[in-house]
Amino acid sequence: MIGFAGLSHLGIVSSIATASKGFEVVSYDPDGARCRELSDGRLPFFEPGLPELLSSSRARIRFTTDLTALSRCEVIFFSLDVPTDDTGRSDLSALEGLIGSVTAQAAAGAVLIVLSQVPPGFTRKLAGSLKINHNRNLQLFYQVETLIFGRAVERALHPERFIVGCADPHDALPTLYAELLASFNCPILPMRYESAELTKISINMCLVSSISVANTLAEICEAIGADWSEMVPALKLDKRIGADAYLSPGLGIAGGNLERDLATVISMAHEFGTDAGIVDAWRSNSRYRRDWVLKILHSEVLSRSDNPTIAIWGLAYKADTTSTKNSPALALVAALKPFPIKAYDPQVVLNGEGLPKFVQAKSAIDACRGANALAIMTPWREFSSISIPELREEMAGRVIVDPYGALDKQECARAGFSYFRFGSQVQEA
Repeated sequence: MIGFAGLSHLGIVSSIATASKGFEVVSYDPDGARCRELSDGRLPFFEPGLPELLSSSRARIRFTTDLTALSRCEVIFFSLDVPTDDTGRSDLSALEGLIGSVTAQAAAGAVLIVLSQVPPGFTRKLAGSLKINHNRNLQLFYQVETLIFGRAVERALHPERFIVGCADPHDALPTLYAELLASFNCPILPMRYESAELTKISINMCLVSSISVANTLAEICEAIGADWSEMVPALKLDKRIGADAYLSPGLGIAGGNLERDLATVISMAHEFGTDAGIVDAWRSNSRYRRDWVLKILHSEVLSRSDNPTIAIWGLAYKADTTSTKNSPALALVAALKPFPIKAYDPQVVLNGEGLPKFVQAKSAIDACRGANALAIMTPWREFSSISIPELREEMAGRVIVDPYGALDKQECARAGFSYFRFGSQVQEA
């Protein structure tokens, strides 16, 4: 039997995916309300495909507040999301408390796996603590999680590889753990604890570097008349970059996980005397690009109109998630506080406390009625199907700021809009 301890986003998705592979799963969390809603088939967040996966797997998974239920599990994952503060620093206290409670209940010989993201050195220290405080032959591993909000089901069911931190990477993995990993039919890469912990950070560092390159060059495109979207296919045909390279400009780094890893690297550089100047540059670039929409709104609307109304589509930090952690949309809402704002998001309902001129609309079109400008902050799929002529009729102004290209720029220009998108010059009729 496979156990999961901690039912935040990571634990819920991972435990359901494991049950979908035919394994009997016990999922523990001290939150009784959460366990009840999951037992009833209700999810506490939006994730495409997850309701269907839970429905098809419910016969093999049990959600419980009974900690002793984990004592019957041969393999137990610690799957609690680790929160971060505004600077990206992790708060490990809840995870450490959970580990202490669970290990006290674990059966002799149980396999314990840290799935939560932890800083390098955490698992080795934990392994030492287990040896000192217990004599039950508990085996400890660290497994890198690579779930992505909005694509968590896809990533959980079809992982590219499993990265497993081990006390000794030359030893064979325990039988049930090995069977579980093999059921996903992907490469398994054992390595020492510290290598696995740093691999997770390295993956996100490479992603941030690609985003920073795209942001920097997209801005140059906007200035000289080049178009970043025309350039990307050529870059991806270079084998040193690759067909799957992430080359999309963005409104700064958001979501919490990338920020955490940058903060961790900077902290380690200070501790060990290594160079992390490039990380400081990435964070500076992120802060700079987050204000891209606000700069355009200021030059095109706010400086030219008295008390203009701004429509905002999207409040989540990215499409297909309800997470607003470090969302550029919320930063924009805060910056526009003196002005009337009409916002719409398919999943996120924002508490407008402290925002006297903020209104949340019931539809995308409703948000645009009488608006002097539209800012599309989250590229939800439904936005691409909205009628441009209808937008023209409903909006009082003619400015659309669409960083990610949710709308067709040529059609927007034909409708008489001034259209702004990452990596290209303004498109006008």
